Amino acid sequence: MPVHESQPAYAGAVIARLLESRLLRWGFVLVALVLCGVALSRSWDDIRLAATEISWPLVAGAQVAVTVGIGLTVLGWRRLLADLGSPLPVGASVRIVSLSQLGKYVPGSIWPFVAQVELGHRHGVPRRRSATVSVLVVLISLVTALLMAAVTLPFGASGTARTYWWGLAAAPVLAALLHPAILNRVLDWLLRVTRRPPLERRLSLVGVLGCAGWSAASWLVIGAHVWLLARGFGASGSELYLTATGAFALAWSIGFVIVVAPAGAGVREVVLVAALSSVLDPGKVLLLVIISRVVMTIGDLFWAGAGLVLGRAHASTQADLNREAEAARELARQHRSPSDRAVD
Repeated sequence: MPVHESQPAYAGAVIARLLESRLLRWGFVLVALVLCGVALSRSWDDIRLAATEISWPLVAGAQVAVTVGIGLTVLGWRRLLADLGSPLPVGASVRIVSLSQLGKYVPGSIWPFVAQVELGHRHGVPRRRSATVSVLVVLISLVTALLMAAVTLPFGASGTARTYWWGLAAAPVLAALLHPAILNRVLDWLLRVTRRPPLERRLSLVGVLGCAGWSAASWLVIGAHVWLLARGFGASGSELYLTATGAFALAWSIGFVIVVAPAGAGVREVVLVAALSSVLDPGKVLLLVIISRVVMTIGDLFWAGAGLVLGRAHASTQADLNREAEAARELARQHRSPSDRAVD
């Protein structure tokens, strides 16, 4: 690697070359799927035990909630990208986000980020713009998750709220920093420091709030999967949904800040166990955590499959458009005068 080339830039160049190869693109997806399967197989005995303890209709409901919630995060990413000047169809957005998220099952936290940038570039999104949106969406997700936890946990898991007060206290400060009046200045400064040209368009308050709205909706829906699983293990109470939603939002946030394994495994489970111990005995909480990990993984795989199908449909549509354009050019050429054709 040349000494003047930064490691992220070098990684981006490598990924860009890999994504030009259809074989290597499928190879990357296959590796991610294999590692995903390995992660699940390590907990297979625990999964079998959990399967005997829980109501399967509620597990099915939890799976639906997770799948819908993941889809809402794609819409948030799409909304912010459009705000910066790159509106994309829903199908293209699903393909870019869902396939790139498989990278979180591969060791090394850079893979989802770089894959998202390069997949976006293949759909006409400038890399600088795509990278900016990728970072901002994660930041907005973190802020909305912390705010969600701050609002819900005091009703059912006040002990957990006190333990992680530092994360909850940071939420209002981070939310204030997301105002475009501040955020645009920060982005301008970062791009200037890294000697990058400024963004073509600036963030608007409507765009940021739109992304935050989709993110908040996602946490509310994904939180329902923990609520359903907790009910499946026998938990009850009027405040169970608030406790479950806040627990999962906080667990995701802490897992993001303190990453010890791919996809946040480990830390998030510890936080979930601590938060849900007030409504379930520790043994059942551990089983719930295992089932939650499984349904989250299946949700990622579902959307990755949808991304592959939509990508094939996009390629087919693009090929049809190219053939139609070529036919139109040929028809126009045939109707030109002999003198014009002679010039050609």
